[in-house]
Amino acid sequence: MSRAAPDDRRSARELLRRFPVLDGHNDLPWALRGADSPGPPWATDIAAPVAFTHTDLPRLAAGGVGGQFWSVYVPAEVADPVTTTIEQIDLVRQLIARHGDALGLALTAAGAQAAMAAGKVACLIGAEGGHSIASSLPVLRTLYQLGVRYLTLTHNRNVPWADSATDEPAHGGLTAFGREVVAEMQRLGMLVDLSHVAPVTMTAALDAAQAPVIFSHSSALALCDHPRNVPDAVLSRLPANGGVCMVTFVPEFVSQRCRDWELEVAAELDRRGVRRDDPAGRRAVRQELARRTPRPAATLSEVADHVDHVRSVAGAGHVGLGGDYDGVDRLPDGLQDVSCYPDLIAELARRGWSEPDLAGLTSGNILRVLGDAESAAVTLAARREPSGATIEGLDGAFVS
Repeated sequence: MSRAAPDDRRSARELLRRFPVLDGHNDLPWALRGADSPGPPWATDIAAPVAFTHTDLPRLAAGGVGGQFWSVYVPAEVADPVTTTIEQIDLVRQLIARHGDALGLALTAAGAQAAMAAGKVACLIGAEGGHSIASSLPVLRTLYQLGVRYLTLTHNRNVPWADSATDEPAHGGLTAFGREVVAEMQRLGMLVDLSHVAPVTMTAALDAAQAPVIFSHSSALALCDHPRNVPDAVLSRLPANGGVCMVTFVPEFVSQRCRDWELEVAAELDRRGVRRDDPAGRRAVRQELARRTPRPAATLSEVADHVDHVRSVAGAGHVGLGGDYDGVDRLPDGLQDVSCYPDLIAELARRGWSEPDLAGLTSGNILRVLGDAESAAVTLAARREPSGATIEGLDGAFVS
């Protein structure tokens, strides 16, 4: 199923008017930075349709999006990830300043709710990858002061203190310094984001956590065996932790057909001796493979299957949406851009989801998690001073 029947879509839009989506992950800032356009990256007029993105203000409005975690992602390979992350934070703030009638910076759950109540898109900031703090707790605290409200512990590669889902294991999950990062984040009230990390890291973080964690853009491993997805054993721990898994729309995380096709691409890259993270090489192999075996498409129905599965394992209070728009080159049929959330909501309603469960999925659950993290931070900050720990002091010879 892709586009809902008109009456079903109308009902979904009415629900989203009252309970708008607060999505966990959108890479528009990096897409704008990489655009071949004159002027600074924030000069692209997102108040009008933008041809080269999945996201602009008209489509956010059409999709019933009332809040968005904007990813301030930077590649792990950049020479100075801290500076580049700060530049991405500035890009988000410049967008908000230029479009103040439609966008509002949100630093708390109450701030997000106030922005949405005012008819604006509540803009929250998430940093994607622990490389953005350069193994420095003072940098972590500074990013929090600049507005970052979650940190994904890794991206596609390990960091010196945490294992990634898509790299060779090196740390057994979290090092001592990695556990200190988690503790300091929760003392601040910054959400610990476990998307991209290895299952052993997920488990270690949940063991260390004293506040709810999130998966900002991950799906269910039981339905698609991509290592970026979350095992049921981890999903089943979310109720006790209070956290939320925000289901993503990335085709190879959603559809086993898409996953298997991408594995063929990876195998061909290995045969040719081309690095898997070489964009040009990967693009060439994909194009060649597509001529022999058409690239399969994921579907909206498959995304709904993942949402259903997370609810069945973790409970209706522990599932959300994290589309990863503008972070991928393809999206499922029926979810091609941010205007399509009503079709997904209509599909879930057709499957029997109640209004309270849908309201939690769209924004209620993540708003609760934000609020709970803020409350926990008050207690944790009263118990401990800002940490002066260093990775050298805690991990010593294990630093690499």
